[in-house]
Amino acid sequence: MKETNIQCPNQVMLGIAAGLTFGLNLLFVRWEGLSLRDIGLVLNRGSIFRVGIGFLIGLILATLQALLTSAFGHVQLIRNPAPGFIYIFGYFLLYLLVACREELAFRAYPLRSLVRVLGSWKGQLIIAIIFSLEHLISGMTWKMAILGSGTGAILFGIAALKTKGIALPIGLHTAWNFGQWSWGFKNMPGILEAVVKKGYESRVENNGLLAYLFVMGLAILVFYLYHNKEASP
Repeated sequence: MKETNIQCPNQVMLGIAAGLTFGLNLLFVRWEGLSLRDIGLVLNRGSIFRVGIGFLIGLILATLQALLTSAFGHVQLIRNPAPGFIYIFGYFLLYLLVACREELAFRAYPLRSLVRVLGSWKGQLIIAIIFSLEHLISGMTWKMAILGSGTGAILFGIAALKTKGIALPIGLHTAWNFGQWSWGFKNMPGILEAVVKKGYESRVENNGLLAYLFVMGLAILVFYLYHNKEASP
C-alpha cells in the first residue's frame, strides 16, 4: 500500500478498527467457550517486554533489508530534511495501529482456531493466503502480495505460536513497517529517502524483494528453532 501523507483521521480510523477487531475476538471466544489466554490475548508483566523485543528484531530486519538492497546498487539513501518529531511519531503510531489491527484480525482467534483443527503449518498457510489477498485488494501486485505479505504472515504467525501470544508479533510488525518507512522504502520519503536511478526501478524492486526474502527466511528459521514453554501474551 502506498502512503502519501499522514493525518490524524488515519490513526483514529485504525484505532476504531483495532477496537472492533478485538471485540470480534471476544465474541468468538465467548461463543466457543474459550478464554482470552487460549487465543493469546492476556496481558501480563512480560507483554510490554515482548513488544519491545519484537520491535528491536523488526528494526534489525528492516535495516538489514535496506542495506542489502542498497548494496546491490542503483539506489541511494539520502537524508530527508523535513521530518520532525511529531511527523515521525505520527507514522510510528500509524504503523503500531496497523500492526495491532492486523495481528488481532489474523494471529489471534483465527490462527489459533485453524491451528487447533488443522495443525500449525496448514493453519498458518491459510492465514497467509488470506493475509496476502487482503494486501492484494489494497493495491499490491500479485508478486508483492504473495511473496511479500505472504512471507511476512508466516513470520508473524510462527512468532505468535512460539511465544503463545501476539505481543511479540505486534512489535515485529510495527517495526518492519516503521523501519521500511524510516529508510524510505515505502514509496515516499521517511527519515531517509531511497532515490532509485532512473531506468532501474524494476531491478531495484526485484533486488529489494530478494533481500526481503533472505531476511524474512532467516527470521522464520530462527523462530522455528526457538522453543519457550513459558511464553504467554
